[in-house]
Amino acid sequence: METQKRISTFKEYLSHKNISGAFILNQDHQFYLSGFKAISYSRPIVIYVNLQKSSMVVPGLEEVHANEVANVDEIYTYYEHPNFDKKETNHFQFIKNILEENNSNSIIGVDLSFTPGEIVRFINNLGFEVVDIGEKIEEMRYIKDDTEKELMKEAGKLVNVAVKNTINTIQVGATEMEIDAAGNSALFAETAKKHPNAMLDYFVMSPSGLSRSIMPHVFSNTRKIKDGDIIIHSRQVALNGYRAELERTIIVGDHTKEQKKAFESARIAQQVALDYIKPGVKASDVDKKAREVFVKDGFDKYAVHRTGHGLGVSSHEKPFLRYDNHNLILEEGMVFSVEPGIYIPNVGGFRHSDTVIVTSNGCELTTDYSRELKDLNI
Repeated sequence: METQKRISTFKEYLSHKNISGAFILNQDHQFYLSGFKAISYSRPIVIYVNLQKSSMVVPGLEEVHANEVANVDEIYTYYEHPNFDKKETNHFQFIKNILEENNSNSIIGVDLSFTPGEIVRFINNLGFEVVDIGEKIEEMRYIKDDTEKELMKEAGKLVNVAVKNTINTIQVGATEMEIDAAGNSALFAETAKKHPNAMLDYFVMSPSGLSRSIMPHVFSNTRKIKDGDIIIHSRQVALNGYRAELERTIIVGDHTKEQKKAFESARIAQQVALDYIKPGVKASDVDKKAREVFVKDGFDKYAVHRTGHGLGVSSHEKPFLRYDNHNLILEEGMVFSVEPGIYIPNVGGFRHSDTVIVTSNGCELTTDYSRELKDLNI
């Protein structure tokens, strides 16, 4: 199984770095290494990997779930309800037990960006040196294997269906939430039809109007769509844990010359970036190519975010297509959301996003909805 290969690779890293074991708290890292994903993590879940085995610590209400799906060697359970034969009532007790079984090596790894300070301090107080292993797992996730890429391609098909049905529902008087719901309904039906017993996760937002569309990340609300609105419809769909993203800018009714110019600038900037992506180029240069379009069109001061981000298990993950990411060289198997955008006060926000897999000589789109103004002017 893919998770076993990943844990083996991680064990090799621990051995090379002389790290006796590692605690992993990041939920997406845990899924990547074990195949386990929970709905809620208010009760801590911990994975521990050393050179001999992999272990997972879960609360009692996740015990059956973890035993069913987690691809680890050993599962420990702590309980928050009265029980008759178990003493452990929290994850700290298991961390202590695990470390007491540790060999003479005093170096323990944690994913520092996601491990609570109280756990780091707890490990330190038991006499262990703590080092970061999170960056290694992030780097392992950069290159997608064949199974991951196939899931992301299928997720791309699903997100296409959802976006198409939302756009077909847009009309004056409908609310942002209502148009989202149309896409959601189509998404659920298509997933049930094509992927029985699959795990589905999704995110959607449709900020509309001249003031809301210039806020890149806001929840949809009950605002009614009006004639002259700009809408940035944004969706992610994850099938069995792996994601595809698709965003389109829609203009409702008539548009001004400035809006048309901005729409075309965002469309062309994205296309330039897509055309440039291939193995061997710098992540910073992809951003530079898109940004050059905005500079030429006089919109560069409104381009306030990176050109793209990695995509896979997480909704946003490394590596990033940023202006300053000079050290990251694109490789075959990396997956990105490519989404240069501009946000102009009193004019509107303009952003298209597509998910691409880096191939041997370029990139492959997993999303394919039209980006042309004639198809996105409702």
